[in-house]
Amino acid sequence: MGHEDCIFCKIINGDLPSAKVYEDDYVYAFLDISQVTKGHTLVIPKTHTKNIFETPAEVSKELFERIPKVANAIKEAYNPLGMNLLNNNGADAEQSVFHLHIHLIPRYGEGDGYSPNWTTHTDDYTPDKLQEIAAEINQNIK
Repeated sequence: MGHEDCIFCKIINGDLPSAKVYEDDYVYAFLDISQVTKGHTLVIPKTHTKNIFETPAEVSKELFERIPKVANAIKEAYNPLGMNLLNNNGADAEQSVFHLHIHLIPRYGEGDGYSPNWTTHTDDYTPDKLQEIAAEINQNIK
């Protein structure tokens, strides 16, 4: 089930403390120790899986099925203006703990501490180029 050197597996097993928000047979949710905004929660599968690329369908089904439940609890508790869901996969995507986790980051307005900070490249992608990219991805769906 878990990996002995994984910090999130240690949290699930009770070997490390956490501020638990929710737990059932499949999922564990707890406050991110860094709290980007009040209520910033991590939702993780109890089954150790490194990232989205290595996650079996059944594990992802159980994980993602519970995201709205936890998100709505945060909404009820703190009435945020919105919420960002964030998931990083791989060191180059800024993943720091290699156990799949979904960040639920409540949003409270400008200056609340969160910024996605990306640059769009709309001019680089014509409608034909977008169709080509979509087809290339589609060919690889298994």
